[in-house]
Amino acid sequence: MQHYLVIYNRRAGKIVRRQRFQTPDTAMAARFEAEREFREEPDVEIVVLGADSWDALRQTHSRYFERVQELAESALERELLSA
Repeated sequence: MQHYLVIYNRRAGKIVRRQRFQTPDTAMAARFEAEREFREEPDVEIVVLGADSWDALRQTHSRYFERVQELAESALERELLSA
C-alpha cells in the first residue's frame, strides 16, 4: 500500500500538492510539516490517505478530484439509477 499526502484547497476546489510515500511514518511527518506551512490558510485541508495506487485513491476519495458540480451530478445520477 502507498501513502499519499494530499493538500487540498477547499475554496479553489483543487489539489495544491500531492506526494507519495512508502511508509505511513514518512507520510505523517510530511503532513505535520505541511500543516505548519499552511497553518495560516483556513481553506487548506491536509490529509494522508492510503491506497494501492493514485487511480484507486481517485475512486475512493473523489471529492478531492471532482468539482462540486461534478459531485452533485454524480450523486444525482446514482440516485436516479437506484430509484
